[in-house]
Amino acid sequence: MQQSPGSQGAQRPPAPGQQPIRPMNFRPQQPGYRPPIQQQPGMPRPGMGSPNVANAPYPGVPVARPGFVPPNGARPMMRPSGSPLQSPAPRPMSASPVVSPAETPASPTGQAAADHHRKKRMYPEQITKAYAGDMSPGYQQQQPMQQQQQQYGSPGMAQQQPVQNQFISPMGTPTTNTFPQQQQQQQQPAYNTAPTSYNAYNQDMNQMNQQFGNMNMGPAVVPAVPLLGARPQINDITTPGPAIRLPPNISVTDSPNVNCDPSYQCSTINAIPNNESLLKKSRLPFALVLAPYRSLKEGDEPVPVVKDSVIARCRRCRTYINPFVTFVEGGQRWKCNMCFLLNDVPAAFDYDNQTQQPADRWKRPELNYGCVEFVAPIEYMVRPPQAPAFVFVIDVSYSAIQSGMVATAARTILDSLDRLPNAENRTRVGLITIDSSLHFYNLNASLSEPQMLVVSDLEDIYLPQPTDLLANLTESVQTLRTLLEKLPDMFKDSVNVNSALGTGLQAAYKLLSPMGGKIICLQSTLPNTGTGALKPREDVKLLGTSKESTLLNAASPFYKSFAVDCSRSQVSCDMIIFGGQYSDVATLSCVPHYTGGQTYYYPGFNASRSQDALKFAHEFSELLAEQIGLEAVIRIRASRGLRMSAFHGNFFIRSSDLLALPNVPRDQNYVVEVSMEDDLKVPTVCFQTALLHTSCTGERRIRVITQCLPVVSSVSELYASANQQAITAYLGVKAVERGLTSKLDDARDAIVNKLVDLMGVYKTHVLGSGQGSTPQLTAPDNLKLLPLLALGLIKHDGLRQSSQIPTDMRSNAMNLLNTMPLQLLIPYLYANLYSLHNMPADAGEIGEHGVVFPPALNLTAENLEVHGCYLLENGQNIYLWVGRNVVPQLCSDLFDVKSYEGLKGGKVTLPTLETPLNRKVNTLVGKIREMRRGNYYPTLYLVKEDGDPYLRLWFLAHLIEDRTDNIMSYQQFLQHIKDRVSSASF
Repeated sequence: MQQSPGSQGAQRPPAPGQQPIRPMNFRPQQPGYRPPIQQQPGMPRPGMGSPNVANAPYPGVPVARPGFVPPNGARPMMRPSGSPLQSPAPRPMSASPVVSPAETPASPTGQAAADHHRKKRMYPEQITKAYAGDMSPGYQQQQPMQQQQQQYGSPGMAQQQPVQNQFISPMGTPTTNTFPQQQQQQQQPAYNTAPTSYNAYNQDMNQMNQQFGNMNMGPAVVPAVPLLGARPQINDITTPGPAIRLPPNISVTDSPNVNCDPSYQCSTINAIPNNESLLKKSRLPFALVLAPYRSLKEGDEPVPVVKDSVIARCRRCRTYINPFVTFVEGGQRWKCNMCFLLNDVPAAFDYDNQTQQPADRWKRPELNYGCVEFVAPIEYMVRPPQAPAFVFVIDVSYSAIQSGMVATAARTILDSLDRLPNAENRTRVGLITIDSSLHFYNLNASLSEPQMLVVSDLEDIYLPQPTDLLANLTESVQTLRTLLEKLPDMFKDSVNVNSALGTGLQAAYKLLSPMGGKIICLQSTLPNTGTGALKPREDVKLLGTSKESTLLNAASPFYKSFAVDCSRSQVSCDMIIFGGQYSDVATLSCVPHYTGGQTYYYPGFNASRSQDALKFAHEFSELLAEQIGLEAVIRIRASRGLRMSAFHGNFFIRSSDLLALPNVPRDQNYVVEVSMEDDLKVPTVCFQTALLHTSCTGERRIRVITQCLPVVSSVSELYASANQQAITAYLGVKAVERGLTSKLDDARDAIVNKLVDLMGVYKTHVLGSGQGSTPQLTAPDNLKLLPLLALGLIKHDGLRQSSQIPTDMRSNAMNLLNTMPLQLLIPYLYANLYSLHNMPADAGEIGEHGVVFPPALNLTAENLEVHGCYLLENGQNIYLWVGRNVVPQLCSDLFDVKSYEGLKGGKVTLPTLETPLNRKVNTLVGKIREMRRGNYYPTLYLVKEDGDPYLRLWFLAHLIEDRTDNIMSYQQFLQHIKDRVSSASF
């Protein structure tokens, strides 16, 4: 008679004198052992029977928790054979695991809790066997089909159940002793977002395994899309990358959030090649795109916080416990998913110190979410958490006064004092004004009005008094208000045209260096005296030539060396530059670049224009109110065989893999290149980003972002997993780097060459086309818009071939390319164009999912009708294009003027009228200004078809599908790529 799969562990008695045949992982049966339950025809499946214990299949066998798979039907409890470590035999069940005090905080109830946990960890023999993996190898392939059809349990259902001793197998199957009534809840899983039923999925998988051995599920079929001769399908431009296709049950819980949201971290490829030669053959870039501290918009889920200070980490590689680890030995130990070392589970891991009761570990956020935040214990602190501290360095030279910058800045700070992070009333504030001297202010709360202290010695800077230059905001708020109200009048008659910015920064550093903090510098005049003085170096003859890169690099080494000193002392700097004339953004932006700060640039600022004043006031106010992270470091860990090789963004690289950020702004992007050091022999790899920081509320916290990706062995699977948005971000930062170290021509060529490589490899190794010319250029569906985004990069202000782009504007555009998160970067490269004169009836109205936008149009002048009105926005600016034959009624309804001739181009504020068209357009503009992450407030421009030529050309430069100047149109660009692909070999 054929053995059932459930009886593989039992063999016939050996003949006399013959050694018994024992299966792998055999252990002698101990007293109290029960043989595995065998499925009999007509017998209800375990866990599916009557809720009455008396009716259970076997008396004495515990009724299963919903989703329970009994030991004879369990999946293997070990990592695949590629794992260097296998689970050892379990320890005796009578003792709790040994945990070093340094690794694990003590339970709040002391010895009583420890005794409780010792008792709690005495488990039935069957559970121990399931954890230790005592079953035949290859057992999964031999399971009966009727057992495969059991529904996998959901840890989330524990919310509805009394908690008992419960643990889960490394592959995600819970086992527990539960009350009978819990059986009724099996039909209601907590996580029901899986695309298909696990039953059908595993049934199909089992059939495949039986027929073809260990064949895994086939690669995703991605259709090939012809590009030439067709408009790009721009409706898909904001679609996230391909879904991550992980093997089933790779995580310990069934939560749909085990992988982090791609807005926190995503990869250029959502499947990893199993060796370096395959990666080189594919020519795909391998990098991570991070925005670990992004802000929350409406509809975003907050990051779960673990507040009990129980932080389980691998002893060897220091990885934080996450949904992709494996529990072994009855749940007493866990196997690291990075280096496979076995670690003890902290005793307090299953204990709730708030309720003083045992807790369900499967509800712990770190096992259910790919992005969590731990409240760090004292071991993670070099010093007590710093309080927020702000020093404003304000230029009060002649140009700053005349442009209205000083008055606008003082009013904005005054209005934002209540918005500054000050949850614990510990925030400190100071203010320094600069021209050819430095002016400090005594903010002692006992003074009726602040005292000005002038220091004219710029060579050897010193602080005029030891205290009260940096005052507690809560205590000295009235003194500070008085100063800010008087500040514009104090210098209103100044004719001083000098600016000692470098010396002012050094003075602010002296104030902040003992405790760390943030310098916010508002600069209008090019620094021309004291330390760090600069000279005007704008040379229009160099613009658009190979020597332009010299203007885009820092002119003085002072600002970089100063930034490095700031980074060591946990001081960051934000630079807000007002450009009435040349401001040398390239040099001044060095300070934010190396201190984790931000650069804002306002060319031609004049506060007498309400649009300029409103934009600056809004962005400055949001910057002041930002809930930043302080004294932070970022480290990224990866599975064996992978290494972080290069980093791009605003930070200082303190060691080979440690990024230092005195200040972590919200919504700033970082790109990290990954290299392969060894072949991968595991089915999945993991990346984990840890951001250790101090919150504005004074807590030391660790944000942990974990991402698990499958390992594949073919070029076609790699191309099916490529993420065009992440690849675009990678190409952008690499092009900026190349443009600064070499020349802009090389940067543009590097983008084109990478695109040719990708299209060529896809044609040759995925489609199987031979070398030579083909009538069509084809891309996989998930990369069909990559050529369009690459063209957007080439035509972008930061990289475009042009002699008309000022150096400051190009430097600022490069800074934005380096730091923008994907949600802002994609529209910044390919703007949104909407038709307003014939938009649908529901456009501009509030719908079920918010404001309804008109259909987006392709960026080509073919879509601009002479009688039409259009809105174009890229997140930085909004343009209203009005055709010269527009009907007078539209001018009246939208702009409150009688005809086209009455319109005035340039920066405008849209009037508020009672007409439907005006109301809808105002709604669209308002939504555009607040719908994305970041502090940016787009300025609205009115562009007449026959109006200001410069403004008209600026608008038309955004229509990147058309030919502009000497840069190809989209179809010409595709033809160029096709010709290059046809003439090369891959």
